[in-house]
This record gives sequence, structure tokens and C-alpha cells, in this order.
Amino acid sequence: MTMNSQSFPVSLPRYDRTKVTPGIVHIGLGNFHRAHMAVYLDDLMNQGLALDWGILGAGVRPADAKMRDAMLGQDCLSTIIELDPKGKRARRVGAMIGFIEVAPDNGPLIAAMAKPEIRIVSLTVTEGGYFVNADTGTFDPSAPEIQADGKNPAQPGTVFGAIVAALRVRRQAGIAPFTVMSCDNLPGNGHVTQDAVIGLARLSDPELADWIAANVTFPNGMVDRITPATGPRERAMAASFGLGDDPVPVTCEPFRQWVLEDKFPQGRPPFEQVGVTFSDKVHAYEAMKIRILNGGHATIAYPGGLLDIEYVHEAMANPLVSGFLDRVEREEIIPSVAPVPATDIGAYYTLIRERFSNPEIADTERRLCYDGSNRQPKFIVPSLRDALARNGSIEGLALVSALWCRYCYGTTDSGTVIEPNDPNWPRLTELAKAAKDDPSFWLAQRDVYGELGQDPRFLASFGTHLARLWALGTARVLKEYIDAGAKR
Repeated sequence: MTMNSQSFPVSLPRYDRTKVTPGIVHIGLGNFHRAHMAVYLDDLMNQGLALDWGILGAGVRPADAKMRDAMLGQDCLSTIIELDPKGKRARRVGAMIGFIEVAPDNGPLIAAMAKPEIRIVSLTVTEGGYFVNADTGTFDPSAPEIQADGKNPAQPGTVFGAIVAALRVRRQAGIAPFTVMSCDNLPGNGHVTQDAVIGLARLSDPELADWIAANVTFPNGMVDRITPATGPRERAMAASFGLGDDPVPVTCEPFRQWVLEDKFPQGRPPFEQVGVTFSDKVHAYEAMKIRILNGGHATIAYPGGLLDIEYVHEAMANPLVSGFLDRVEREEIIPSVAPVPATDIGAYYTLIRERFSNPEIADTERRLCYDGSNRQPKFIVPSLRDALARNGSIEGLALVSALWCRYCYGTTDSGTVIEPNDPNWPRLTELAKAAKDDPSFWLAQRDVYGELGQDPRFLASFGTHLARLWALGTARVLKEYIDAGAKR
């Protein structure tokens, strides 16, 4: 630990970074990875362990080159600031030791992954980056990017194309395959990744696809830590710790969790030494987290956005938003969550509320609202589908969808313009405007709702809520929903 000029404590790596050698390529070097897996590895290295599991950062998008420049400019050290209400803590994480050149054909990335010392390739490429068909819940080989990689496998443009190309090189050279480990918030993220890699390989090389299916492992995992976006506040915070002009510091909550399947034929870091849970029941943990936490975020996002609330902790302090979350969670989301080993789900939800309410995080409602077209089908629609199947209440979840639709219209209740906040914003705005007169336009999004958009109960409930939001406003609709629950 060192002290800066203002006497704020900053923890530095206690190991000799020159002795760290690469064992992992991580693709998608955003805030979450640097506050999660990189921190677990840094903890191990501080114990003198896992020094042969250094991370090489990587990306497949042109924008990733900016992160590469930033990280190389500070010797690949990441600033991580834990925002505990009892006092902030800063550390420099040194588990990443390089960043692979970002190229359109992914040649440098493929070459790095083909090296025998790389035994794990891990991913955080967002929930929407896996080419999943909403109707089938499986890999969509008809996606244009996938079709392009299938026709030109030697110069792939996608992360999965690069993985397939590297596995092809390793197979031809007689090198054992690496493990592919998704760290994204997806139900069955290992299975989803496996479908994408094998499905893409099958388009150009069915024999390679069979070899991957027989030899490559894709462990499922549940990951959890709230990491707000980086902006001027976070950069100023890093400077206050005496860490200079770091352009990409990461702030995060103190809490973190990681549950993994132990499927690593070529070895792995001893993550259990630093709090990672290895379990064959990952699906239970991930369903709990995705539905209660991520679903909870989606539940408070749009009412907060429509009410011009800037921060998540302010939304939680608003009795209408907080009360809405409580009723939806307790009546419609939590009943669909199966038992989890050694976990009290009621206590877990209480912890989630505390985490959302942490004022130090300063997480924004706008961040929670972002990319609803990819998040809603992962975080809300599964609970909705289960509620319909058991003939349970869907009023709250239908209202969540209606609030999202109303948000995508592009103005808050006060008339403030909402700047584009989704990769599909033009389409969503057009549909939201059409849905004001005919709600079925919104629910016809098969990539979001699949067959549920035609369910009569859902359509009727959604239509009623959307009409009331336009007629009465968000605050009154939330109050009447909460009051109705209190009378039951």
C-alpha cells in the first residue's frame, strides 16, 4: 500500500509484474471485467499465486483501440475505486500485462489465442453480442455478421469468428484447445457461447465444428458487481487519490460474486482461494441474479427515467419507484426463482435493495435504461413467460414493458427530450409512436418478445398500462399500482 500526497491510501500490486506471464486472453475490456475477473486474479497474484495467468486484453471493434491506447499508456494498470459508504478504497490492479493490437481482420488476436500458453479465452461482449434468436433462444446463424464470417473464416470480423480461427490453428498444430469462458450476464452463458462458436464453425468447416464440440469446454458462470460508467466524476475521483490523469478509472460497489462450473481441462487459476464459488448448480445462481438484480434494474430504470430522476440511489429513495420494485419483485419475479444452494432468496433481495441504494455508486438511471432491446429479452421476458405459464400475475411485468415503450417515445413526463439510448433507438422510437395508438406494434418485436407478443393476456395488460401512462402520467400509474397491491 502507498500513500499519495493527500494521504489517501492506494493499494498497489505486491508482486513483481515482470514475472507475470500470459495465460488468459480477455476480449471486451470494459469496466466490469477490470473490476471483476482482473481483481480476483490480482488478489491471487498478491498471494504469490497464478503468476502464469496474466491477462492479455483484446477487442474486436474499432472503438476498442481507444481502450488499448489508454491502457498501454499506463502500463496496463487499472485504477479500481470501491465506493463503500463507510469510505472509498483505491487500488491499482496489475493482472493485465498487455493489450493485443486491434485489427479489422483480427489477425493479431487470432495469433495470440493460438499460442499454447493461452489456456483460457474469456469474454465480456455484452448481452446482445451473442447473436441469439429471441424465438428459439439459440444461436442465429443467419445474422449478417455471422454469415460474413462463415464465408470468409480466415479474416473474421466477430469475436466468435476469431475464436474459431484460433482453434483451427491450434488443432492443425496439435496444440490443446483453450477453454472459452463467458463473463456476460446471460442465462446459461457457457451454453450460449458454445452454440455461437460451434454454430459459426459449422458454416465453413463442419469437421472443425465437431472437433470443437468434442474437445472445447464452455463453463457456465454467474458474475456480479455493479460498475457505473466512467465520466468526469470518476476521473476526478482517481485524481483525488493521487493517481494522475487516468482516462479510464473504474468505480464499483464493494460487493462482488462469481460462481463457476469447474470445466478447465488445461488448468485454471485457483480462484477458490479468493472467494469464487465452484458449483454444478450455476444455473440456479444465475437465474436468481439475472431475474432479481438485472430484472430489478430494468424495473426501476424506465419509471426513474420518465420521472427525470438522474441517479439509481435517488430512484430507490423515491417511494413510487421503490414501491413499484418491491411489488413486482415479490409478486412476479421472485416466485419464478428456483431454490439456490445455501441462499435465502428473501435475504438476497434485501441485499439487492441495499446495493441499489448505495449513494456512493452514483450509478445513473440512463445507464440502466440503455440497450433495453437486448436487456429486456434477457432480464424481464423470462420472468414474464414463467408467470404466464403458471397463470400468475403479470400486471407488474407488463407495466415494466409499457414503461420501456413510453420511454422509447423519446420524451420524459415533463417533456424533456431523451437522447438516443439504445443501439436500435430509431426503430424503437418509431414503434413507440405507433404503439401509442396500437400497442400491438410494440409487442410485434419478435427479437424481444418472441411468441409472447401475441399472448392475449399480455397484450391486454400491456395495452391498458400504456394507455394509462399516456393519460395519467408515470407517477399516478405507479401510485395506483402500489395502492392496489396494498389492498390485497
